[in-house]
Amino acid sequence: MERDLFVGTLCFYSNSEGKFLFPLLFLAELEGNKGAVAIRFRFHNSDICVVNSHLAAHVEEYERRNQDFKDICSRLQFRQLDPTQPPLTIMKHNVILWIGDLNYRISDLDVDSVKDLIIKKDFETLHSYDQLKRQIDEKAVFVGFKEGGIDFQPTYKYDTGSDKWDTSEKCRIPAWCDRILWKGKNIQQEHYQSHMAVRSSDHKPVSSMLVIGIKRVNSEAYKKTFEEIVRNIDKMENECIPSLSLSKREFNFKDVKFMQHQAETLSLLNDGQVPCQFEFIPKPNESTYSKPWLTANPCKGFIPEGGSVVIELEVFVNRSTAPDLNCGKQEIEDILVLHLERGKDYFISVTGNYLPSCYGTSIYSLCHMREPIKDMPIKTLLELAETSPDNDAETTEKPLDIPKELWMMVDHLFRNAVNQEDLFQQPGLRSEFAEIRDCLDSGMPDSLPGSNHSVAEALLLFLDALPEPVIPFCFYQQCLDSCSSAGQCEKVISTLPQCHKNVFNYLAAFLRELLKNSASNRLDVSILATIFASMLLRSPKKQDFAEKTKTQEFFQHFLT
Repeated sequence: MERDLFVGTLCFYSNSEGKFLFPLLFLAELEGNKGAVAIRFRFHNSDICVVNSHLAAHVEEYERRNQDFKDICSRLQFRQLDPTQPPLTIMKHNVILWIGDLNYRISDLDVDSVKDLIIKKDFETLHSYDQLKRQIDEKAVFVGFKEGGIDFQPTYKYDTGSDKWDTSEKCRIPAWCDRILWKGKNIQQEHYQSHMAVRSSDHKPVSSMLVIGIKRVNSEAYKKTFEEIVRNIDKMENECIPSLSLSKREFNFKDVKFMQHQAETLSLLNDGQVPCQFEFIPKPNESTYSKPWLTANPCKGFIPEGGSVVIELEVFVNRSTAPDLNCGKQEIEDILVLHLERGKDYFISVTGNYLPSCYGTSIYSLCHMREPIKDMPIKTLLELAETSPDNDAETTEKPLDIPKELWMMVDHLFRNAVNQEDLFQQPGLRSEFAEIRDCLDSGMPDSLPGSNHSVAEALLLFLDALPEPVIPFCFYQQCLDSCSSAGQCEKVISTLPQCHKNVFNYLAAFLRELLKNSASNRLDVSILATIFASMLLRSPKKQDFAEKTKTQEFFQHFLT
């Protein structure tokens, strides 16, 4: 991350018993946006992941920090060398070390009470008011992680260059913001301490010495065992055919929604006489084993004799798959082919129903819907999807100037969020987005649920999911060519299809209103152009840096 600074020292070495020592030092000097960075490596036969994160600030934002942790766990992935293998997530490691400015604070005590407990060195009592401890105890975050006992004073907040607590007008309550946690087996902490002598930040760094037991395979024994297994398999090859017993062969996913995960489990039992290799394979004339909205994890593997494996079948509709599902061109319907090496194939039926959403529906279609999309016949949705905006004159009913769903989100932000700090820069909560999506798809409520940040993110997701962007793809090159001239830019916009032109002008007018309140919301032309140019003016192909700069230059003409 360009605006975050993570400084760490990782030192490790192995002793004669197959253990290795891992002294870990963490210094937090961070500014700007929050986030995380991680590394992974294999030591002998153990996979180790080290995560360094900076979570949301402020005392009252502990739920936001919990969400940050969950988002990092789901979004931060490592691509494997084998491109056919799914990415590895943080939790798919034997050992996880999580360090950083986690920003959890002390709750329910005022600053004087906290400092009094620090003077008395009553850290046990003070720790009982620690937000991270409470959230872990409630299993709301860092489930399965451990942290050593804390017998040092809080590491935040100090006057930089000194050991004095914060003397600014905000007078921050001291807290243990900087933490080291771990997850895994055979891990022993030797010490956990802060370093008061370091005065280069308003935080004090913490360090920990961990002794971690590592899995180490005896290569000779492994080779002998492997060769023995192969000989036995070869001996029985002509006598035994691999066989599986499946827990289910038909799966039905009910009420699938845009960007909402649904999953069911398929259990495979090896009821044959030999180990078996399984893999989901493509059907004839198809390049992948499943439709793009469906995944099986794991998609291939090994099951020993008498063993079993659980496969998760997951349905997830995103911006690329939503358009055809919304209008009925595609359905939640697929057949998976489970192939056994040297065995037979098993066929698994996956069906379901998708609830059409304004997310992934075209501007043209939405402008011709006066009723919520939930109440629209699928035949009508298909007709609208197949109608070109150029033939708009053939329609008898006057369309809406802009989609009502877009108006609802922008109107909500105009009435409630023009002074909101970090609008469009701080993510919302996933649960609140689901509520906003359901409200937009089922009808117009008096007001949208959720925080301003959640509504703002819902608006960005809406624009990003449009199958044809606000400025249609066919105008993309014209926009790049005219980016240096405000007059030429306005001329391009004037030639857009009417509904697209209305949406562009409406959004630009709203963003100009936000800029009038820049003193309170801290937005400027550069920030808004960076965020919205890529949404309104998308490239039909992969966009390089020069093109991205031109799109921002183009859009800035409409913000001033």
